[in-house]
Amino acid sequence: MFDPDVRISTARLTLRPFGPEDAPRIRKIVSSGARFLPPGAPVKTGGVDHWLRHGVHELRRSGQGIHLAMTDAEGLIVGAISLFKTSWSTGTTEVGYGVHPLYRGRGFATEAVRGLTKWVFEKVGLRRVELTANLDNLASLAVARKAGFTWEGVIREGVLDDDGTHDLVVFGLLRTDSPAPGPMLPKDDLLTPRLHLRPQELRDAPHLAATGADPLTQEFTGVPRGYTEEHARAYIAHAERRRIRGLGIAWTAEELVTGRYAVNIDLRDLDWNNRTAEVGYMTAPWARGNGYAAEAVRAVARWLFDRHGFARLQLRAATVNTASQRVAEKAGFVREGVARSSLAGEDLVVYSLIPSDLT
Repeated sequence: MFDPDVRISTARLTLRPFGPEDAPRIRKIVSSGARFLPPGAPVKTGGVDHWLRHGVHELRRSGQGIHLAMTDAEGLIVGAISLFKTSWSTGTTEVGYGVHPLYRGRGFATEAVRGLTKWVFEKVGLRRVELTANLDNLASLAVARKAGFTWEGVIREGVLDDDGTHDLVVFGLLRTDSPAPGPMLPKDDLLTPRLHLRPQELRDAPHLAATGADPLTQEFTGVPRGYTEEHARAYIAHAERRRIRGLGIAWTAEELVTGRYAVNIDLRDLDWNNRTAEVGYMTAPWARGNGYAAEAVRAVARWLFDRHGFARLQLRAATVNTASQRVAEKAGFVREGVARSSLAGEDLVVYSLIPSDLT
């Protein structure tokens, strides 16, 4: 059974059991409608006292887990974190958490998960902690990644919420795993003489949809036919999931002077062992002919080489897509050959760029 008096301290937080002294704060939380407390928490203030004396402790008494308050340096409850589905015979448990809406975006969830899992391994002696998150919950996916968990798989339609079914990502952390998260590229802004490259946002979806639906884009790329804003939003979310997994990153390039959308550019197929990657891009129809794509690609390449120590960047273009090939050549890439039947039976010209090519 878990220690009823446990207190876990991290850099900014204390994780400790809920108690009757928390009643005023919990009443305020319940009255505000904020949703982050553990399952079974009261929805009306009249049930707060009973929950703090009995309900919140039932999980611990069952031996299957424990609910802990997440408090800041002033002792204010800013979140909650729980262990549940604990199997003492197999040495496994699952972690779940919630942060008050006013305190999100400060890294509290990651810090709490790291602190709790360290305690589980070092003090409790369990060997595996599992974490699940909806596939479309990018914030929770990022927390799991930053806390050192490994993405193990996706359970399709694994959860039913009020708004319908969602795919569920399963993460795992073992006692023998490194506490450091795996590598992933940061969301850096990049500047060129004419462009501002920034992380993608949902407001880019209309521009991305117009670019993806353009006849030339449809002819020379593998984007879905009849490209819509729904496709664009799905791509933006997918690109962020790839970044969280350490597999890629995407930017929107805007004109520096006007702020107008110009190019979508992304890195994919990152190989961290060999420090190689591939770059792709789509230029908005209204921005073609200005050399923006080559300028953006070159900026990304220099960032990848100089900041992150990559050794090779690959670019592929359809043999009939002479415009894309010109982008590669203007950006300084070297043509290596033709990969036959690489994309839906179509031949692709293969280009590469290495640090010494950048002058």
